[in-house]
Amino acid sequence: MKKSILKIIGAFFAVAFVLLCVNINYVAIFDIPQSVHLTLAELEALNSQKTFGGYVNAELNENIFTVGGERKHNTSLLIKLFGIFPIKKVNAVVEETKEVYIGGIPLGFSINTKGLIVVGENKLNKNAKKSPFKTGDIISKINGASINNPEDVAIALKDNNADIVNIGIIRNGLEQEIVAIKQFDDENGESKLGLWVRDDAQGIGTLTFVTKDGKFGALGHSICDYETGVEIPVQDGGVYLCNLVGINKAQKGKTGEIRCLFSQTKNPNGKIIKNTKCGVYGNTENYDALVDSNLVAPIGNRMLVKLGKAQIVSSVSGIRQFYDIEIIKSKFQPSSSDKSFVFRVIDKDLINLTGGIVQGMSGSPILQDGRLIGAVTHVFLNDATKGYGVYIDWMMEQTA
Repeated sequence: MKKSILKIIGAFFAVAFVLLCVNINYVAIFDIPQSVHLTLAELEALNSQKTFGGYVNAELNENIFTVGGERKHNTSLLIKLFGIFPIKKVNAVVEETKEVYIGGIPLGFSINTKGLIVVGENKLNKNAKKSPFKTGDIISKINGASINNPEDVAIALKDNNADIVNIGIIRNGLEQEIVAIKQFDDENGESKLGLWVRDDAQGIGTLTFVTKDGKFGALGHSICDYETGVEIPVQDGGVYLCNLVGINKAQKGKTGEIRCLFSQTKNPNGKIIKNTKCGVYGNTENYDALVDSNLVAPIGNRMLVKLGKAQIVSSVSGIRQFYDIEIIKSKFQPSSSDKSFVFRVIDKDLINLTGGIVQGMSGSPILQDGRLIGAVTHVFLNDATKGYGVYIDWMMEQTA
């Protein structure tokens, strides 16, 4: 009799253990960073969507304490099993729901680099020694003087009587100093470094959002030099409205593109301030030209992103339209990356028009359950209907 009872109890606990394992999203719980920003509506959605599992809920806990006679408080997000047993506790900042204007239109980007990008070597005479520079180096200083254009190099070398110069560079994202020997041009006798350099970059991408105080985010990934792959450091730059002139449809093993033209005038539609791994950012005063004032959506926390239906906003047809996609893989990502989740295009109209995701669509807003959750960043080369998206959290951080 006792053995039978023990077997029943053992079977009960075994079943209970399996149910717990199946109904608790351990990965999602332990991937929560030590500090989170969320709204009360997002907290409610986390629990209603059972983000952390069927038997797990999240709640806010406010702790009031006294330091030096002054009352202070901090807020925590508690993850609890059965609403009783705490599993994880992190710092929380409760925010008001923030709404932004949705983008979806192509833009032309023009950036003047902060420094000069080395794109190749140009030996000026037979006696020139091997260059200490590498392709992709960014020249930022010469003998302590800031360098922003080729004219700055000529001035710095002319003002230096010695043959050896100290060069401040950025290589692989790290600042360092190297020593270079001036070369003398046999044709005109001028001092030079014997390099091919570039001081600007242009490209086409898509606007993701504009905040109500005029800050914009676009592209979802950085603008890089097309020859060296180096992320362009920004001195200044502008964004411009584009005219869509055609589409090269994506094919298997071949990336398609939207073809646009833009005119780089003295009055851009926005000024570029940052070029980061999660997009291009700046300010604009010309709202009407960039957004539809009726197309507004709240920001969606990355913890709310789930597998299933979502939508891309794009103007590849010539007007802003919503196209159906499905998110097939996502990560919680404790740190920023431009490959936060994977999606598949399921909208037949978009597939017929472009073949899927094409160059120029990077930055296209992605919405789920009425919230802006991210932007398109990359396409799968072997399947243009699949692509990567970046969480809007990482983009919004750049506008702070």
